[in-house]
Amino acid sequence: MAFAPRALIDHAAFRHNLHCVRRAAPHSRVWAVIKANGYGHGLLRAAKGLEAADGFAVARPDEGMALREAGVDKPILLLEGVLRGEELALASAARLQPVVHQRRHLDLLQGAATATPLTVWVKVDTGMHRLGFPPKEVDEVVHRLESMPSVGGKVGLITHLANADDRSDPLTLHQCEMVRGLPAASGRPLSIGNSGGVLGWPEAQGDWVRPGIMLYGVSPFTGTSAEQEGLRPVMTLQAPLIAVRRLEAGDAVGYGGSYRCPEAMPVGVIGIGYGDGYPRHAAEGTPVRIGDREVPLIGRVSMDMITVDLRRAPKVSVGDWATLWGEGVPVEHVAARAGTIAYELLCNVAERVDFLEYATP
Repeated sequence: MAFAPRALIDHAAFRHNLHCVRRAAPHSRVWAVIKANGYGHGLLRAAKGLEAADGFAVARPDEGMALREAGVDKPILLLEGVLRGEELALASAARLQPVVHQRRHLDLLQGAATATPLTVWVKVDTGMHRLGFPPKEVDEVVHRLESMPSVGGKVGLITHLANADDRSDPLTLHQCEMVRGLPAASGRPLSIGNSGGVLGWPEAQGDWVRPGIMLYGVSPFTGTSAEQEGLRPVMTLQAPLIAVRRLEAGDAVGYGGSYRCPEAMPVGVIGIGYGDGYPRHAAEGTPVRIGDREVPLIGRVSMDMITVDLRRAPKVSVGDWATLWGEGVPVEHVAARAGTIAYELLCNVAERVDFLEYATP
């Protein structure tokens, strides 16, 4: 029996979710966002599963270089741009496309002797107020960039939606209208839509869209599940049942004894914990599936183990696999019980977990 937790990565689910993007935004090219180690799925695994995308988007130059070194030849967008001249030189040599979001970038590009002219994307701050130029400065920034030999006239516009997870929030439409109304938007490539924008806002579907979380089979919206949005989970996180205890009424379970058995009952010990990326603050009652039965988490999450109430699953045996999230256990539900979001759970899966790749029919 293997004691290590495993993350099953379904490449057919990757392809299905990318198809959902293309169906929702049929006239847009697709940057598949695979930053943060492919949202915890593995950078190269995500690139492989999403190889039909038109390009990839990452946060930092080292992620882009890792893709190039692995033989990926598609356009690669650097969402956070570059900070230093040596990073700019690498981006030029590797044909990475940096986002320009501050005056420092203009100064870097102005004096750069790049190996090949860069394609760059000007970040417009339409309401996120994190990175980007105010709309009133964009025309001047674009014209300055297009005059630089290091750029060669290849400039697009990009913005990021702050509240697209809420279909009722008018800010998203306002952001789309703001960037589309800029004189610089005429005749230049435009990228607006993230996952929420792709599925919820036709106005966000520009020349390029940048889906992230939906590609991994997670709903980008508050209050809906992946299944409701037609998405399939890519990662199914599992761990073995390593012990079954028969405890008596009143017995305390785990650190601090926060859970006491209400009656004589079987308690299962599953070999996964916060050292593997399972959320430390998952509340009692968080769903876990063993076979065809859903059982609740009880007691505190430990570094390497969790405990579950097996009264609903009396026939399970040591060695059976439990599903913590993924197929049959929506990661959104687990995240809600842990007071966090699905993004964090996926990104936090640890290296000690075994990753296994497959493709469902």
